[in-house]
Amino acid sequence: MSLFFRKFNQVRTVLLLRSVAIIIQLILILFVNGVLNYQLPWLPLIVVISIEALFTLVSYLYYQSGREADKLALLGQICADILFLSFILYFSGGATNAFVSLLLIPIAIAAVTLTPLLLGGVALLAIASYSVLLWLLPMSVMHGNMQSHFIGMWINFLFSSIVVATVVGQMARRISQKEQAIAAFREEQLKQEKIMSLGVASAQITHQLATPIATVQLLVDELSEELPEHPAIVELQGQLLRCGRSLAEFREMVFEIKEQKSKQVLCADIIKQMRDHINLNYPNVRVTFLSEKNQYIANKNAKVLADASLLPAILNLINNAVRATKTSDSDKIELSSIYDEKNWQLSIRDFGRGFTQSTLSELGVKPVNSKQGLGMAVFLSHASLERLGVTLTLTNHVAGGALVTLKLPLVLNNMQEKSE
Repeated sequence: MSLFFRKFNQVRTVLLLRSVAIIIQLILILFVNGVLNYQLPWLPLIVVISIEALFTLVSYLYYQSGREADKLALLGQICADILFLSFILYFSGGATNAFVSLLLIPIAIAAVTLTPLLLGGVALLAIASYSVLLWLLPMSVMHGNMQSHFIGMWINFLFSSIVVATVVGQMARRISQKEQAIAAFREEQLKQEKIMSLGVASAQITHQLATPIATVQLLVDELSEELPEHPAIVELQGQLLRCGRSLAEFREMVFEIKEQKSKQVLCADIIKQMRDHINLNYPNVRVTFLSEKNQYIANKNAKVLADASLLPAILNLINNAVRATKTSDSDKIELSSIYDEKNWQLSIRDFGRGFTQSTLSELGVKPVNSKQGLGMAVFLSHASLERLGVTLTLTNHVAGGALVTLKLPLVLNNMQEKSE
């Protein structure tokens, strides 16, 4: 939407400049005829200016109604300016008109707003227009040294057009690239600030949870002495054990991230931990694992470089897939593993309702509110995976449901050893 408004503003700026030019053209015609007593052909000039004004009004109403304003629309407006100016110059002296250099203005506008290919088209049209005006000059004007003078003016216009198109166009593209780089840097900075805030909040909450969990553990230990075989006590002990392991893993993860420690992890171990996680936490979910058998045998020793944040990030995505599947009363998800020479591609497909287009554009970039609370987990997983050089792609599967694809770079020295 912002791109549409930017292009519409460019078209609107061209229309505004043309409106000002129409007023100046009328003033100059009145000045030349009334003050300088130089008789110009009123009727053709008024007809051209009227058509120009009508075209400007229709264009403004057309794009004001919400029509798409793309680069081709802007090209059409700039070319129209060249044609209108050429007709006005033709009826007011042609190439001998002192204002013939105004044909450089559309080239300058195109250099700032259009692509190099479209800019070249505008420059060629302006040069062709000047050439036609020069060609149509009556022979009575071409006397003495005037012919050489007009040819020299044409060469000067040709050189000026090339300079404006190349220099101004290159400068505009560099400025645009810098603006895009600055905008991307700002977005990344805001994203990192959000991640840091979430990290600080998570650390504080985890630290605060350690004391009540320890207290509950003591109470459960006392109850287990009196009721050692009670199912509720056994379940509580299991859940507390999971909480203790999660806290320990969190502390280990924070330490490794702080020290920037990474290690080589077998892809097969990651797949096993994923399966164990699903079997333990979601025993009612059926998992279909898609992998070519010969690929698995050839790459059973494949490794990726990771730290303690990789597995939790992947498990977050699996949890999301399970929740999405359950919202559609389904009980299955699909995992697929594909290897190539440099990457390991892991795909997670659910059988839920899939992503909406608005959600796809925001997921992973910023925290997104959702009924299942999935946006925050994806945001954190995306941040962790991005830091490890993992490419995360979110799409909708052609057969329904969401498809999350991770591309993890393999450890190349390990792959070289296998090939040998």
